Order: sequence, then C-alpha cells, then structure tokens
Amino acid sequence: MTDATRPSDTGRETAGPGTDAWGVFDVTVVLDATTALDRVTLTAGPGHVAALVGGDGAGKTTLLRTLVGRVRPLSGRVRAPAARECGFMPTGASGVWQDLTVDENIDFVAAAHHLTGAALDRRRTALLAAAGLDRATDRLAGALSGGMRQKLAFCLAILHRPRLLVLDEPSTGVDPVSRVDLWRLIARAAADGAAVVMATTYLDEAERAATCLVLDRGRALASGDPADILRRTPGTLTSGAAPAGRGDASWRRGRRTRSWHPGPPRPGEQPLTADLEDAVIAYTLADQQREH
Repeated sequence: MTDATRPSDTGRETAGPGTDAWGVFDVTVVLDATTALDRVTLTAGPGHVAALVGGDGAGKTTLLRTLVGRVRPLSGRVRAPAARECGFMPTGASGVWQDLTVDENIDFVAAAHHLTGAALDRRRTALLAAAGLDRATDRLAGALSGGMRQKLAFCLAILHRPRLLVLDEPSTGVDPVSRVDLWRLIARAAADGAAVVMATTYLDEAERAATCLVLDRGRALASGDPADILRRTPGTLTSGAAPAGRGDASWRRGRRTRSWHPGPPRPGEQPLTADLEDAVIAYTLADQQREH
C-alpha cells in the first residue's frame, strides 16, 4: 500500500444540506515519500469562492484531488458532500471528451447523473448560452479553441448543480475574453449556492475570492480574506529602476524592478503597497529566509 492510499486516521466525512462549510482540515498528504501537503486547512462555504495560489509544486492540485476524494490523506480530516454532489474540473480541460461533440459531451455527463427530459434541456440551454457555446453544439470538442474547451469542461462540471465545485486552474492558457466568461460562470455558480474551491495562476482572480490560501512546497504561508493577506505582507517592498539595496531579493514587474527585504522600511525608503502578486512573492521569500 502506497502512502497516497494508506487510510487516514480520521478519514473523509460527508454531511447533509445543513453543513456550513466543506474543506480540508489539518491535512497531511505524503506521495512517494515526499510531503505534498503539510497540515493544511482550507474551507469554503455555500455561495463562496476560495482561491488557492502558489507556484509549481506548491501542492495545489494535490489539495484539490484530496478534497474530491482522489487522494487519501495520511492524517487530518476532509469534509465534503457525497461524490454525486461534487463537480470537478481537472486542469487543461481534461474533463472533455474531444472525439464527442459539445452536445454529446453534455449527454454523456447527464446520463452519468441521471439527468433527463425537460430539466436537462433547460439546464443545457442555459449553460451553453452563458458559456457562448450555444452555436457550437454540433462541433467536436477537439475542434474547439482552447478557451471554448475550458468553458465546455466547466459546463460539464457544473451540469448536475453540485454543492461543491472544485476547479483546477480553469482559466490558465485561455484568451482574455474566455477568461472573463469563465469568471462570470464561476460567480454565477457561487450565486446559485455552490461552494467553489479553485486553484488559479491569476492573482487578480484570487483577489475576488472570499478566501485565499497561499501554498509553497505543501505548506500554508498565508490564508484568509485577500485584503487581510495584503495587510499582513511581510517585510518591505519597493519599486525602482534597479534593486534597492545590497542583498535584497528582486524581480521584474513590467519595466520596473521590485525589491524586497524582511525588515521595516530603511531611512528614506518609500514602501510600495503590495498587490496580491507581490504579496505572494513576499510570503514565499520570508518563508525561505526563516528556513536559512
């Protein structure tokens, strides 16, 4: 038995409609002798969007797969509705059958959820219109643009009105218009009462969420309301034509150079108010400095 499939001490819980929030609680996941998640907690209540951010290898996909029951934690607790009441959109639109048409994809998923008749027709019409796919119903999914495939994958994940909707980087790699369309669909799903947990590489999307979790190498660096995460950004951030001081960490943002150091502002230094992208970098750098 591998670490990923070893039973958890506390396991997975399901609950009825009165549940306040779904999520993972103090969860640790070990994959191939590597700690992929280290005592991580993330929750999302009905009607709310929780965003998960972090670099490659941070543990975002592992957390989402743990939440929907595809990875079993070594310890901690997972609280989620029954599988039939979850919707999952994997990364890269892999939830789409490319050799089926748009309508055939809908029919296939509808059959799995026992959706038929007029209720299915109404749901199909509403979702495809909202996604801008109503004129592409006879096209093979493999012939759609990347953005259209992503929107189809979203429609398949939300078709059965899940109580928990889990999205793995739904807007990565799509055009700006499709990204706006996808966010509109996500907001509508939350407004209809779904709890939405999404990983995203776009920090402007994370800023719109009710809750945000910053992950790095499987550890939670910050969590809470995005505005609160910004207020708690560690260290001092500046912007200029070159790094502000010797030994400062620096990176490019557009034509300017961001600089960061862990202490308070130096004499004459004008701190920059961080956006979420700057804040995530600052939290990561601060964590790395603590390790050294």
